[in-house]
Amino acid sequence: MGEILTHSEITERHTSEWILIGDPKTSDSLDVESGTVLFHSHDRDEVYRKAIELRPERFAVMYTGQQSPDVAVVL
Repeated sequence: MGEILTHSEITERHTSEWILIGDPKTSDSLDVESGTVLFHSHDRDEVYRKAIELRPERFAVMYTGQQSPDVAVVL
């Protein structure tokens, strides 16, 4: 399996990218604290396609850039 990275390490290595994280460790509020980077891209849809392809048992998707203030996030 790949290297387990902290949230800070992931953000430093993959600036302004969408990240597919395997076996994420999360806080009580479900913020990603660490995990294994399975895939990364500037294209969000490419990351989602990779998740479908890999079918990881537990995963998270996060964006390491700044969101525009006029963007709404729906979960």
